[in-house]
Amino acid sequence: MSRRMNPSVRRILPLLPVLLLLGGCYTVPVTGRSALNLVDEKEVTKMSIAAFDDMKAHYPISRDQERVDQLNRVGERLSQVIPWWEVGDANWEFVVFDVPQEINAFAMAGGRVGVFTGLFRVVQNDDQLASVIAHEIAHVTAKHVQERLSRDMAKDTLGIVASPIMIMQQAVGASGDLAFDRDKEREADHIGMIYMAQAGYNPEEAIKVLERLEDVTGASMSIKDTLQSNHPSTPERIQRLTEELPKALEVYRLSGHKAAPTIIK
Repeated sequence: MSRRMNPSVRRILPLLPVLLLLGGCYTVPVTGRSALNLVDEKEVTKMSIAAFDDMKAHYPISRDQERVDQLNRVGERLSQVIPWWEVGDANWEFVVFDVPQEINAFAMAGGRVGVFTGLFRVVQNDDQLASVIAHEIAHVTAKHVQERLSRDMAKDTLGIVASPIMIMQQAVGASGDLAFDRDKEREADHIGMIYMAQAGYNPEEAIKVLERLEDVTGASMSIKDTLQSNHPSTPERIQRLTEELPKALEVYRLSGHKAAPTIIK
């Protein structure tokens, strides 16, 4: 036997998406884009920390002190230029995972940042590492996970009430592989370039690291897909970053930092 929907509920359902959009918007840092956010920030952070801890339990942690020090040095410097209201309740932690076949890095809510050792086949200095980490942190400050969850929830009004935590668990997986669409990747490129410039890292290295990726991976799409899954093509990314470089260089000049140390390979 079917149940009849309450008339008042039936009247408000068509208006619910509009009410949600009006009540759950935020402004993305640097770009100023208005985006949807309907999820509980504390739950996102909680799930992110749990996922990061799970990764530490299942992946070997690198004992290469030089790489560990490099990541902490770069991560700490980047974290200092990001306003607390952009990153939320962050207790920063930077971990190098000893997975040589993975050319990848990621960041999660709560200030968790991970780098797989395969990435060091691509990055040649602190500036290049900073460009990758800044890009990943930009996904966090732009709340790309929250936006994706919010859009999924808004498609099904029952999901907003019934299972936000379940959806978060699906989004913040143990692999750390948070797939974003190409628009989000372009936005993270732009925000990340500004972040690295504010921290005193040369934004020209953001372009060089993409060129390095092409050189290191060559024609092996199986390797390139690790870092470039769901990203715009490398030539497109280079073109866009080149167009945005003058503004980033001005930010870099105003940062007052000295050049970062270079690691010779």
